[in-house]
Amino acid sequence: MGKPKRKVSKAENPFENSLKQLEAAQKIAKIEPSVYEILRTPQRILDVKIPVKLDSGKTKVFTGYRVQYSDARGPCKGGIRYHPSVSLDEVKALSSWMTWKCATVDLPYGGAKGGVICNPKAMSKTELERLSRGYMRAIARFIGPDIDIPAPDVYTTGEIMLWMVDEYSKIVGHYEPAVITGKPPDKGGSEGREEATGYGGAFIVREVVNHLNLNPKETTVAIQGFGNVGSNVAEALFNMGFKIVGLSDSTGGVYAKDGLDTTKIIPCKEEVGGTVLSCAHLGMMARAMHLDKVSNEQLLELPVDILIPAALENVITGKNAQKIKAKVIVELANGPTTPEADKILHKKGVFLVPDILANSGGVIGSYFEWIQNKKNEHWKKDDVLNRVDEILAKSFDAVLKTSQEHKVDMRTAALVLAMRRVADAIKKRGY
Repeated sequence: MGKPKRKVSKAENPFENSLKQLEAAQKIAKIEPSVYEILRTPQRILDVKIPVKLDSGKTKVFTGYRVQYSDARGPCKGGIRYHPSVSLDEVKALSSWMTWKCATVDLPYGGAKGGVICNPKAMSKTELERLSRGYMRAIARFIGPDIDIPAPDVYTTGEIMLWMVDEYSKIVGHYEPAVITGKPPDKGGSEGREEATGYGGAFIVREVVNHLNLNPKETTVAIQGFGNVGSNVAEALFNMGFKIVGLSDSTGGVYAKDGLDTTKIIPCKEEVGGTVLSCAHLGMMARAMHLDKVSNEQLLELPVDILIPAALENVITGKNAQKIKAKVIVELANGPTTPEADKILHKKGVFLVPDILANSGGVIGSYFEWIQNKKNEHWKKDDVLNRVDEILAKSFDAVLKTSQEHKVDMRTAALVLAMRRVADAIKKRGY
């Protein structure tokens, strides 16, 4: 089921990239060697086999992973993704980024990530349910509301999280909604959780614009990836007055130099199930004279002020970084920029807000869902998003000050801040 995985070179290996980022930050953070070695190493790696009876009657054994990178600052936290290209190195990298992400925004969490090698688009709903329940049975002994709290990620949904909550509750003998976040709001989830990553990205863009003294109405934006995160950041930025000129999804994208009306494109994508290209014709502003079709690779190189990669990792590399014209990059995908590209962009003077800060609105929203579950409360959407905004504004300021103090880029600054916080917890807890 699914396409064979593309062979990844060491240069593209996401975990190797995460370690390179850590090495760059260590030059500034100066964590003592014994503690730094702990920061480089996942705490626990689960490799599980999940037998699933397919609708055809045959049984297929799927491979799944759960990597708990660190629990020094609190329970591990991180999503579960279903994708044909899932690999252990990818999950290790994502779990490390979750660790630094939670520490950057000062949440009382550690980091984790999970994944199953499968092609969910080629599976029926009943097959996905059997897979999800099987995965939960395989990892149930190692997770819990105060141990490790999973959430949705690529190609996993609120419904899939509910299947997992139900399976976990059967195993422990009582209903336990706090074991997983990202549930539907009417089933123990939080209002605003689904929008939190995208809206959080927009809050970060606002902070960047204020810092650089830009005018939102004159600031052009291109967004690569138009799923949940991309559509929500587009909606939020459009409402703030920014000019969205480029959008793309997995099938390609569009560029309209005079702007696109996302209020028409988003409903088209959601209700009709169209592509960005087919929906964008409805969403062009009246003043737009023409619309150009662009590939995902071309979208990254558009002449815009702000570029927002909101799709998958390793899309900005040493091969295309020099061609990028954006003055600002706000990473809403996990690991979209390789270390080689980072160096090139920094030399070019690009102001890059790293993923561990820019897309942390999602885990902040998950944190608030977890609190609501633990307290048996339910908060309103505006209340949740206002709290997300407050934490992100404070965190952006802390990372910016660290960047200015040490004269380093924002990624290195965020990692320095995060590493010091995790290292302090490791020492205090006697690890």
